Amino acid sequence: MKKIMLLLCGLVITNAAIAEGVVLSDTYVSDDDSVSEEQFVAPQASRSKSNSYARQQIRPAFRDVLANDLSDPLFFVPDDRFLSDTFVNLEDSKLRVGQYIGYGINNNFVVHAKMHYQIDFTRNHENGFSSTELGGEYRMNHGSGQSKIISDMLFGLRVWGSSHVRTPEYADSSYYGGFRFGRTFAGLTLAGTAKSTWVFKDDRGVSYIDLMPEAYFRFKYDWRGGIGFDFRKSTNRYLLPNQEWLNLKLLRQYGNTQWVGHFDYEFESEYVQVGLDIKILF
Repeated sequence: MKKIMLLLCGLVITNAAIAEGVVLSDTYVSDDDSVSEEQFVAPQASRSKSNSYARQQIRPAFRDVLANDLSDPLFFVPDDRFLSDTFVNLEDSKLRVGQYIGYGINNNFVVHAKMHYQIDFTRNHENGFSSTELGGEYRMNHGSGQSKIISDMLFGLRVWGSSHVRTPEYADSSYYGGFRFGRTFAGLTLAGTAKSTWVFKDDRGVSYIDLMPEAYFRFKYDWRGGIGFDFRKSTNRYLLPNQEWLNLKLLRQYGNTQWVGHFDYEFESEYVQVGLDIKILF
């Protein structure tokens, strides 16, 4: 009987010690020797927070959408980087091969140079180099803070063109200026450009305005596409008639390189232009 009583007392003491250890494990002692209770976090709530954080980590940052999307109409060459665009176009029995180079300064300014060579397969034989375009772009608004609209100022001049080629791109001297604005979403960019060009020549002087709305789609990381229009109004319809272009493009992304195929159609003259661009960001 005495052994049974001692065994029961031992079990009671053991259970009390275990209970006291559990209570102490849920408390901690602060510097002022006072005992406070830790906040209990349910395992399910902890898993929910962890899953939410994981989803945020997987979701790409919005500001990185334009980081290397070289064909996006709102893409801007970053600071101390070069953008190369080598292009080949075939339009109305004319083959054009050209090169564009842009350099970014302080993420607010881009300077560029552009020219191309034309081979004419008709009897006119209007072969030669175009005017060398020297221009710049200034980013007036990056679309940060409360404003989501990105806006740029465009300006430049063309010099040293072939005088015997009768198109404005080959004029000896021409100047242009304009504005571009738009907004970028996760899979879509909407943009519009208004650009005015002046050619100061006695025999073929002309001024024209281009209004260019555009929608650009990011189907996946590797594939992109775009549709746009170019409404051109001219002051000299005999030298440069009014034009309405439909522009379609489809491209494949390889890191900082894009291969861009495009198809362009002019409604009034029924001209068709096809081409390929290779864009590389260095």
